[in-house]
Amino acid sequence: MYSKLAQSGIAAVSYLAAVSGESRLAGSAEIAESREISRQLIAKVLTMLSRAGLVEGTRGPTGGYRLSRPAGEITLLDVVRVFEDPADRVMCPFGPNWCGHGPHCPLHDTFLEMHQKALDGLQQETFAQFVGPSGQ
Repeated sequence: MYSKLAQSGIAAVSYLAAVSGESRLAGSAEIAESREISRQLIAKVLTMLSRAGLVEGTRGPTGGYRLSRPAGEITLLDVVRVFEDPADRVMCPFGPNWCGHGPHCPLHDTFLEMHQKALDGLQQETFAQFVGPSGQ
């Protein structure tokens, strides 16, 4: 449903949430290996998440990443928005020349309602569920 970048962002943040109780930084190679995602992609994703203020990175041999705030304060929608505009996901099943170019297709309202429910779900779900027993 979402781009590879957004999916990788969710994977990275979920890993950082899982190790947040260990009071340590997680390296990009560690995250990439644990989530079976290429190191290059994880590096790009972590840079974008850092710019958005969702993770904090420290450079150097003992560097790595951690969440910038408690996992329960970061929603799935926060992460998805770093990589794409969820509002762009509503597409007419009849093709680009229907909705927006005259009367709406018969499924227009149904698709808008389904899309809004998906956004509401992303907004309600946080990364707290990934935190280990000694975490936040």
